[in-house]
Amino acid sequence: MSDAAVRLIPIQCPRCQTPVPAQVDEAAWVCGQCNQGMLLSEERGAQPLDVFFSAAIPAGGQGKPFWVSRGSVTPVLRKAYKGNQVAEMNQFWSLARLFFVPAFKLPIQEVISLGARFIHQPAEMKPGAVVKFLPVVVPPADVKAISEYIVMSVEAARKDALQELQFNIRLEPPQLWVLP
Repeated sequence: MSDAAVRLIPIQCPRCQTPVPAQVDEAAWVCGQCNQGMLLSEERGAQPLDVFFSAAIPAGGQGKPFWVSRGSVTPVLRKAYKGNQVAEMNQFWSLARLFFVPAFKLPIQEVISLGARFIHQPAEMKPGAVVKFLPVVVPPADVKAISEYIVMSVEAARKDALQELQFNIRLEPPQLWVLP
């Protein structure tokens, strides 16, 4: 066991210094006083974060947080036991896509399924008013790994019997969006 002491540092809004009622596993918040977004940094505490709210959330409704990142996928190798969907895969990934990674608590199968659905049908990104939202428990550092799983899910759903897939993925820094 280490002799190093554990320090608890209260989380405060970087703009107005209001205490944040943070819970275990939460990674980001919006200040209830001034609406400043915050992201937890283990080294520096709460850091400013732009948080965007969808105009599609009804007044008084509760939103769901998503990390949204524009990304490009470069296929490297696709092998299938039967069939050949290489042309379809190359066509689909020839354009940059928006990756929507749920930032709230969900079983991993639902995270991947929801992310794959949004790849095919992106949400409208029209900003709206601040609303309450589910706790953000997925840090932005997890976005790339989850996005890789989403690509695998999209490709596994094609009509060939996928055997092996290799690709490269490049993502822009994610933004936190609260969606319906």
